[in-house]
Amino acid sequence: MEKIKVGTFGDDQEESKILIRGDTNNNNNNNNNNNNNNNNKTHNKLAELQESKYYSRTGSSGSNIKMEKLRSLVIRYLKAEKLKSLNRLKLWAAASATTALLLCAWLLQLNNLTEFLRQPGSMFPSSRHQIGPPPQRVYESNGFLMVSTNGGLNQMRAGICDMVTIARYLNATLIVPELDKTSFWNDRSKFEDVFDVDHFITSLRDEVQILKKLPNHHNHPFSMPPVSWSNISYYDKVVLPRMQKYGVLHFTKTDSRLANNGIPLELQKLRCRVNYKALKFTPRIEETGRKIVNLLRQNGPFVVLHLRYEMDMLAFSGCTEGCNGKEIEELTTLRYAYPWWKQKEIDSVRKRRSGGCPLTPEETALALRALDIDPGTQIYIAAGDIYGGERRLAHLRLAFPHLIKKETLLQPSELEPFRNHSNQMAALDYIVSLESDIFIPTHRGNMALIVEGHRRYLGFKPTVVPNKRLLVYLIDQYRNGSLSWNEFSQAVKTGHAGQFGSPTPRLEIPGKPKEEQYFYSNPYECLPPFTQRSS
Repeated sequence: MEKIKVGTFGDDQEESKILIRGDTNNNNNNNNNNNNNNNNKTHNKLAELQESKYYSRTGSSGSNIKMEKLRSLVIRYLKAEKLKSLNRLKLWAAASATTALLLCAWLLQLNNLTEFLRQPGSMFPSSRHQIGPPPQRVYESNGFLMVSTNGGLNQMRAGICDMVTIARYLNATLIVPELDKTSFWNDRSKFEDVFDVDHFITSLRDEVQILKKLPNHHNHPFSMPPVSWSNISYYDKVVLPRMQKYGVLHFTKTDSRLANNGIPLELQKLRCRVNYKALKFTPRIEETGRKIVNLLRQNGPFVVLHLRYEMDMLAFSGCTEGCNGKEIEELTTLRYAYPWWKQKEIDSVRKRRSGGCPLTPEETALALRALDIDPGTQIYIAAGDIYGGERRLAHLRLAFPHLIKKETLLQPSELEPFRNHSNQMAALDYIVSLESDIFIPTHRGNMALIVEGHRRYLGFKPTVVPNKRLLVYLIDQYRNGSLSWNEFSQAVKTGHAGQFGSPTPRLEIPGKPKEEQYFYSNPYECLPPFTQRSS
């Protein structure tokens, strides 16, 4: 396998490091004696695990890999899945062809990208780039817009971006959004506890007026949840008349209330501006996040693994692969306890096979090994408490001994201000995820999607998005002895070739916004010129 070099980002300007292994002999020549000893110990332990249910060995290690057989295996599987959705097949084919053209166009247009590429591939801007606040936009307001966000940090983040954009379109005055305090995480943080509220207001003053609270003399607001995935005409024809009638509107929901596509270009760019420029975390969060990144950088490159295997996700999704009977009962009870989790009866086996479940820690270990992630690489786990604790992390930790969390890097006193504030803890993981050499999410949740898009904005920093449906199929084939390890590994690589967050048009599926690519995961209207010209 050809080595894949991953450049370092942020303040570290050293020579690119290799995180993904190539030829075994070449890789061994590059390691020092200490790393060789550590890796030998790791491989010896892994050899013992080959007989377990997660690492069962089939075939001899000296057998030749038949490339055509592996390609055929992956292609047959993908074709079978694509036949179930003809619309997706056509769009996928078009996107694949376009991607090839994009990569060629990239080389031809580097001169046009000079200004963009000079920007740091980091969320921490250099002080020399700081400028004063923009001039204030003067306009006659049509009314006040109050919003109550819902969901976790990143779901609220996207909602806030949409609400600013809607307020701008309506010529409304926006009140600083209220964060969700009633979700599963029970975080009582206010907007100003997570985001720099003064920066938020001043940085957008040339677009929309934002106030910290509603003036006392105004009417009681008219409350409504906007229709999900609405285009801009809905806000023009339905929402604006109500604002003009009542003077104050209160949106009770903010998640996915604006369509991914068909929105005017200037509004799409405003969504990006809010997300990447206006929504800065508080100085305390940013300083702590920067410290975590610097501590990781002292030991070389690192991968962020967004291991979405927390209790709330498993209860919500109904995914119980690898859980015992007591845990399944606990997760089911929790799902029924929350009325806003509407789906109660869930077939875990079927959902997993369809790619709807987060990868388990054991499945993740197999996937990372198959992709030849170097076992000596630092793996930062961006997540809350893993369900099942160390018992479920054992195989992942054995395969990749350098598993790290913020709790192991920082002193307890340094994390104390953020404890019991899940949104603030998630903000720290968000910062580290942006700065990592590679970002790998195990589930397509809000954080995975929004970090993927943000990393594209920062210069197409590598993101590996696992094809869970394909992975589950291949893992089951490996576990039941139908594939040897080498065949399994090659099939995983073949199935993920080219999926590293490279430039591509956003996948659109008219009439199916939940199935098409999310705006914030691929905001191509805001990306380098070669992506825009491909649309």
